Amino acid sequence: MSERKKEWARRGPLGVLLAHHREHEAHHVVMLMLIAAALSLIATILVAGAAGYVAVASRIRHAHTYWFPFAIVGAVAAHVGYTFAYREVAHVGRGVRLGALRAGAIVAAGFGMFSPRGGFAVDIEALQDLGVPPQEARVRVLGLGSLEYAVLSVGACACAILLLVEHTDAQRAVVLSWTIGVPGGTVLALLAVRYRKWICRSRLLERVLGPPLEAIAVIGQIVASPRRHGAAAFTGMAVYWAGEVFVLWVCLAAFERHTPSVEAVVVGYATGYALTRRTLPLAGAGAVEALLPFALTWVGYGLPAAVLAVFAYRVFNLWLPLGPAAAGLYALRRRPPDGAGELLRAEVGGDDRDAPPAVDAGRVRDGDS
Repeated sequence: MSERKKEWARRGPLGVLLAHHREHEAHHVVMLMLIAAALSLIATILVAGAAGYVAVASRIRHAHTYWFPFAIVGAVAAHVGYTFAYREVAHVGRGVRLGALRAGAIVAAGFGMFSPRGGFAVDIEALQDLGVPPQEARVRVLGLGSLEYAVLSVGACACAILLLVEHTDAQRAVVLSWTIGVPGGTVLALLAVRYRKWICRSRLLERVLGPPLEAIAVIGQIVASPRRHGAAAFTGMAVYWAGEVFVLWVCLAAFERHTPSVEAVVVGYATGYALTRRTLPLAGAGAVEALLPFALTWVGYGLPAAVLAVFAYRVFNLWLPLGPAAAGLYALRRRPPDGAGELLRAEVGGDDRDAPPAVDAGRVRDGDS
């Protein structure tokens, strides 16, 4: 593609979709927020209609709103945990050693609804801005996604086993899918990584399957160095998911007549999040509101309470963090001048001390200007 065509794509009708996260203008951000709000509202109204507006209104009148302040604690813990996990995945092997503030800015911006291509697009672009080659940046971000699913699936599998033992009202098909699928999928994934060179012997398979398999191998590197990376990465991601599930549990407790089962909420949450909100466009606006309430009904909760719980969960999960997300996006857009503060300092080089460190692309541009 010529430079003229690339420039047209950035500034033309598809400019918002293709633009780098640092190139979004204020009106682009407002437009994306309006689209996300519309999708969320439409999905909530439709699901509430399926639940019955009278039943939903009755749950609102009897809501236990004193639960909601606790949801803020869970949301903050989730962001802190994800930041730690993000830093470790970026740093493992020959990666990027990020400062806490810069990593926090990347994570906050990625959880916002400001990228129509999802938060992982922000992660890839942020690593490339630090001089990481595009293919390596993609593999590391896919590795971050693999870490997300690994931790969540293990927790969901354990909770599904407990639900089977307790003989709860959760649908047996849902519970068995986690109980059987996670161990089987783990074995298949490990075999695929072990024989990835043989599997990717053709160019087409290498292009399609190569990056995901290399991403799983990144998780293997983390596991292989528990003291240096593994403990912090898995603990951070576990804290993230615990915070997220706690927010949903709190919101469900506000509209349920009885204290929700932690095991059922974990399985319902994992089932409803077929794709995590960081992988979904616009942070999953509309998709989460449409799918997650029904997933909660599959583990034994009524749809009227579920739709209200998910709506409240998205207030704490998506809308309240808009302030930190906007601040993170603004911080990433700033060009780092000489003597920049801690937020914009990063050391590229990771654990491979014999290799020459990569160069912070932002600093190069500033030095040349």
